[in-house]
Amino acid sequence: MTMEATIRERLETAFQPSRLDVRNESHRHAGHAGDDGSGESHWHVVIVSQAFAGQGRVARHRMVHAALGEVMGRIHALSMELSEGD
Repeated sequence: MTMEATIRERLETAFQPSRLDVRNESHRHAGHAGDDGSGESHWHVVIVSQAFAGQGRVARHRMVHAALGEVMGRIHALSMELSEGD
């Protein structure tokens, strides 16, 4: 399973999002610190989920890190846009 598929599966399972975008941005960081040559080191996710209702920014980030678990050890950078939606 690719890193993108793993990330997507874990986030879908944890948050049942109404919107989930998983974007590999590793190509923008080729040769930079943290680039392990895998092409799967830098990610951006957009998640809209009611699971974030009433949670602050830091709590939401912690929820995503917990959902990804040990996968976070293989990710150098993860940027996030997290909201509870409309």
